[in-house]
Amino acid sequence: MKVLVTGGAGFIGSHYVRALVRKGGVSVTVLDKLTYAGNLANLSEVWGSIRFIRGDVCDAELAARLSADHDQIVHFAAESHVDRSIVDATSFVMTNVVGTQTLLDAALAGRVGTFVHISTDEVYGSIDSGSWSETEPVSPNSPYAASKAASDLLALAYHTTHGLDVRITRCSNTFGPHQYPEKIIPLFVIKLLMGEPVPLYGDGGNVRDWLHVDDHVRAIELVREAGRAGQIYNVGAGCEQTNRELVTRLLEACGATWGMVKPVADRPGHDRRYSLDCTKIRRELGFAPREDFATRLRETVEWYRANPWWWRRFHPESATVAPSRDVGIGTPVAQDHHP
Repeated sequence: MKVLVTGGAGFIGSHYVRALVRKGGVSVTVLDKLTYAGNLANLSEVWGSIRFIRGDVCDAELAARLSADHDQIVHFAAESHVDRSIVDATSFVMTNVVGTQTLLDAALAGRVGTFVHISTDEVYGSIDSGSWSETEPVSPNSPYAASKAASDLLALAYHTTHGLDVRITRCSNTFGPHQYPEKIIPLFVIKLLMGEPVPLYGDGGNVRDWLHVDDHVRAIELVREAGRAGQIYNVGAGCEQTNRELVTRLLEACGATWGMVKPVADRPGHDRRYSLDCTKIRRELGFAPREDFATRLRETVEWYRANPWWWRRFHPESATVAPSRDVGIGTPVAQDHHP
């Protein structure tokens, strides 16, 4: 079995690649453009066991060549930060919509057996009470969420129109080691470790469900192996926290006080609450989160404390970040790189 993982040098994608290699029985190719959030250090422990190709999912020729040589695709590659999408949505539309469409066309032409599309709970919009099931219509409120909703609909359309075996996962907020420090947990931890104040949007009452990355990749693997074609699977932890509650935990873990928190104006269109009904993946695939939030949050903080070599190149205020290894810069797209 040959599996192509797009965006496999990013946070969740690299965790998935490492899990897939440890599991064995598959040949793994990683396709990643190595934008600011892509980091080859995330793949260092499995480098000898994978094939790495630096390239863009919008490159139709490359996508076609790779799809023809793989049995399955797990598609993580995406622009994912809401704040960046508010400032400039162009790259989000290109990567998340055009890139997904390009890859779907390639998968169809290459007769790929299964296409797992990684999405987000943000496509549903905000919910005041209760939880979304997979049958709820999408109602995105940010350019990022809109681009992911569009890619979801494209993927489902390729299943309905062409019979492509598409499976979609929509996950809640994910945390853990190796996460690029623009997201709240690594951003706050790194700033606090550096003795810098941290910004808290609005009143801090926005609610998110927090899923550890190990649980997330386990759910994705269940969907890849046993999910049904044309189906959406919500993936959550059932661990909702307000941002204030989360920040309180982070301050405690970092030995800091609320004096380090700086209230800032709320994000435009900031969704108040996300909540997923995960009955479907539990009943069909037997998924349930195993990781304890409090324990894994403390472990995540300790990982960043113990690994400044990893994050110092990613100072939170930096607009762009160089990859950890200057491998293949300026070489033709789709060339294999082995440091």
